[in-house]
Amino acid sequence: MSTYPNAPGHRNVETSIAAADALAPKLGRLQRMAEGAIRDAGARGLTADELAARLDMDRWSIQPRTSELRRKGLIRDSGQRRPNSTGKLAIVWIAA
Repeated sequence: MSTYPNAPGHRNVETSIAAADALAPKLGRLQRMAEGAIRDAGARGLTADELAARLDMDRWSIQPRTSELRRKGLIRDSGQRRPNSTGKLAIVWIAA
């Protein structure tokens, strides 16, 4: 059995576990899509909101991939911050 970050994380709550189980077959593809988009953005990088928009996906589906990719060492925090959809500053991710 795979473990995080190679398997979706969950909060040990029935609904969270079910959501992670449902996502598991798609995880590798989503991570590759997210990593590719961040890599393509170059030094400008992408916030989670920008990443979701670039991939035409819901932010809640794609944002967790950034944590997984960071844990795998494939992306890193650029040190830059840009406002997200709520106006708060968000991490700008770049390829490692």
